[in-house]
Amino acid sequence: MEILSKLFGSSARIKIMKLFLSNPDDVFNNKEISKRAKVVLATVRKELNLLDKISFINKKAAVAKIKKTASAIRRSKNGKKASGCILNPNFPFLAPLQNLLIKNSPLESKEIIGRLKGGGKLKLVIASGVFIQDLDSRIDILIVGGDLNNAYLERALRILESEIGQELRYVILDTPDFEYRLGVYDKLLRDVLDYPHKKLINKLNL
Repeated sequence: MEILSKLFGSSARIKIMKLFLSNPDDVFNNKEISKRAKVVLATVRKELNLLDKISFINKKAAVAKIKKTASAIRRSKNGKKASGCILNPNFPFLAPLQNLLIKNSPLESKEIIGRLKGGGKLKLVIASGVFIQDLDSRIDILIVGGDLNNAYLERALRILESEIGQELRYVILDTPDFEYRLGVYDKLLRDVLDYPHKKLINKLNL
């Protein structure tokens, strides 16, 4: 992320671009972008203005799409203007950006572990799915440990989501529960362990 931040000018811009690139058919308003990308509203507005000027996003197409929904109709009746942004599918450098920001720039293992390490005594962290570009994976990350602080871990996962631009599918288990499930050949665990994955922490010697 540090190298890309220097290349593109800011980490906020990268996170916002990743959000649109990872969700090409979705319309986002400013507040949604701020929440998902973990970027303050003032910065969101500034970055969106820049991205709109270069036609990376399309505000008119987004408004047209919003107006087709029932919720937008209700908003218009209440006198509020429908608004939002959507990725411009005709942006000339879309494919190169997809390759650079989504396919070829996964978070490094140390970044992921750094986000999670305050959430308890981590025994096993397995990255799959979006982290290894395997769309067939059932989950993106498995966290196993003792004295786990689920609230902390979930906040950390929200931050990771803002950095990759996608919602994460995750499982958090305490060690005894994991060992029991492993012993009874739990299908979810087998689907994770028997298919492509990356062990970021492995103190259980799997």
